Amino acid sequence: MKKNFFLVSVIVNCHNGEKYLNRCIRSILSQTYKNWEIIFWNNLSFDNSEKIIKSYRDKRIKIFKSKKFLTLYEARNKAIKKAKGNYICFLDVDDYWNKNKLKKQINFFKKNKSYDIVYSNFYTVRDKKKKIAYNSNLPSGRITNKILKNYCIGILTVCIKRNILIKKKFNKMYNIIGDFDFFLKISLKNKIGCIQEGLAYYQIHKENFSKKNIKLFINEQKSWIKKNESLFKKQGFSLKYQKINLIKLKFKKYLSTFGRVVQW
Repeated sequence: MKKNFFLVSVIVNCHNGEKYLNRCIRSILSQTYKNWEIIFWNNLSFDNSEKIIKSYRDKRIKIFKSKKFLTLYEARNKAIKKAKGNYICFLDVDDYWNKNKLKKQINFFKKNKSYDIVYSNFYTVRDKKKKIAYNSNLPSGRITNKILKNYCIGILTVCIKRNILIKKKFNKMYNIIGDFDFFLKISLKNKIGCIQEGLAYYQIHKENFSKKNIKLFINEQKSWIKKNESLFKKQGFSLKYQKINLIKLKFKKYLSTFGRVVQW
């Protein structure tokens, strides 16, 4: 590879992901940008996930297995330590990418050297029907205030410089809001770029962890506000919208006790 062909490490966390795993891996294999490695972190799966990933005869796929079940964000941190890339991306097994995702993001970094992270628009997928997640222009630059009002960074779309992840890790105590916590705090000091095109696909299904664990979602959001309000206030930011979202989550949980489903 030429010197300007930077290595990209793709972190794939897996816990019993056999249903969607092939689609996920094939979307990485089909990337038009070829200088990547997969860090496949098997988080104690007991289905056929390990058999499936081992069926791919590609030296760029590195397989690691956890000795015990970890929270998602602790698993991400463990996988990051194995990564060799100049840039790091994340793709969970039930999601997948557009074939030009990595190429467009590496080109973005080449043209915008002051940016440390680039994310993109993405599509939600339900029952094989695609729907764009965000139709309006997504923010770029110093975007803390904008993502506090409307958090729009899908971790499946992110490409981040390695040195950022060496300095700061995901909070392993979280099960749901770890990426929200991470990217908001990163945004206080770093420029975040955006590609408006949808470059990834987020699968919605009944096993989505945040949908199955609304109470945990509420508790994590409530705890986050309590721990971080003073930090953001000192920087001149309000957590008003997080408090509104917390009320919405509580209302959603209340309605779910009557068998009603609310979509926001």
